[in-house]
Amino acid sequence: MAGIVTYVKESFDELKNNVSWPSWAEAQSLTVLVAVFSIIFSLAIWGVDTVFSKVITAYFDLIK
Repeated sequence: MAGIVTYVKESFDELKNNVSWPSWAEAQSLTVLVAVFSIIFSLAIWGVDTVFSKVITAYFDLIK
């Protein structure tokens, strides 16, 4: 148990002293970038899924 406590303390110390945090403006712009990319990527996956679904449905309708 003492090892876990030491690990957590060292982790917090590293976060406070060794990590370079982005500025508020940079964090906001990166958040917007990630949100836009996520929306675009999800729409692309939805589109591919829709096309594959229609192709598979058409294929199985043909072999009935």
